[in-house]
Order: sequence, then structure tokens, then C-alpha cells
Amino acid sequence: MKLAKYLANLGYGSRRQVAAMIERGRVTTLAGEAIDGAESIEHGDILVDGEPLDPPPRSVIMMSKPVGYACTTVGSTPTIYDLLPERFRARRPVMASVGRLDLDTSGLLLLTDDGQVNHRVTSPRTHLRKVYEVTLATDLRGDEREIFASGSLMLESDAEPLHAATLEALGPRHARLTVTEGRYHQARRMFAAVGNHVTTLHRSAVGGLELSGVEPGQWRVLNQDDKNQLFRWPSSDR
Repeated sequence: MKLAKYLANLGYGSRRQVAAMIERGRVTTLAGEAIDGAESIEHGDILVDGEPLDPPPRSVIMMSKPVGYACTTVGSTPTIYDLLPERFRARRPVMASVGRLDLDTSGLLLLTDDGQVNHRVTSPRTHLRKVYEVTLATDLRGDEREIFASGSLMLESDAEPLHAATLEALGPRHARLTVTEGRYHQARRMFAAVGNHVTTLHRSAVGGLELSGVEPGQWRVLNQDDKNQLFRWPSSDR
């Protein structure tokens, strides 16, 4: 792929704009040498205005999503893309969220432009765990663990019962919930089904990958070890 098209796909501008950047010497090697647009250069060896390129195609990003940000590219509400470089909105293919966290939910959110990874994480066949830290409006009754683990809990408007889920009580109104599905507002609806209301919801893990070392509103690119860890729970596509 020609360099101008490659940089345009990363969101650095239109092909014409990127070509002009190259002509003006704004695209260089790590050694500071100007790059000819026809040259074939490795992603990690390219600088734009002296800065390394944004993550390469087929990357996966882990974000610590704060409350109040929507998982969408458009809208008047602050979105997760407001926490990323502006160029990310123009990337092709788009760096899309892997599933969603609703406006009032914080925690681990994955984004990728790799459709295969996105499908593998979100596919019901993969059975990846999602771990949530939950704060409730009223005290736990005491029978929620057995109900959630039964595999027979029906949510309103759903046609099939939920898969068995794990609940760990951490306090009278604090619990850790582990699910292997991704139904709409699942955690909130589960507690509503047993007569309670979720006041705060935070996702702390997906698969074998835990949210650590990333402050709210910040993000980092996953390395290969991270990706391996993601699919290490329990096993992929069983």
C-alpha cells in the first residue's frame, strides 16, 4: 500500500492532504530523514511531525471508560472518541468498540479495527467472562447467588433463560458478578429481576484480561501477551 493511502487510512487526512505532508517533509524516518511517498517503510519506523504513528491496523486498545461517555462515534453526549486522538474518528476501517458499555457504566472497554477479533470477543460461542463490580440500592437478600447460578433466570422480554452466572457478595450492597453472555443491560436487568437496583456498575475484566494500570479516561494498545491473556478464559470457541 502506498504511504499516502496508508496514512490516510490511519486518519491523518485525505490522500491529497497526506501527500502534501510528505512533500513538505513532515513525514520522516526515526533518524529524521524525509520519506519519499513511494518508499516502503515499516509502521514503527515512521514519524509524523516528529511523533510516532498511531496504533497500526488490526490493533486492539484497552480503555478505562469513565461514566458519562457513550460508545458511539456521533451524538451530543460526550463519546469515547473524545478520549482518543481526533484522527481515530477518520480511521478506515473504524476503531470500533467491542460490544458496549452504557453511559452509566465504567471500566474495561476494548476497541479494535480487526473484525475477526471483534467477532471472536462478542460471539456467544466464545463464552468469554465479563466481570462487573456492582453497587446496589438495597441490601442483598441472600438468595441471589443461587438464582443467578441456576441457569434458569428469565429476564423480561427475553425468550431464553440466562446462562449460569457467578455472584460473590462483597458487602451488604456490594457484589462481584461474572457472566459469560452479553445481553442488553444484562447486569442491571439481572438485579432488577430479583427486586434490586444497580446504582454503580464497573467492568473490571473481559476474558482473562483485567483492567489494571490504566486510569479512567486513559487507554493503551494491547501487546501479544495481552491478547493471549484475553482469550485464556476459559478457552476460545469451545
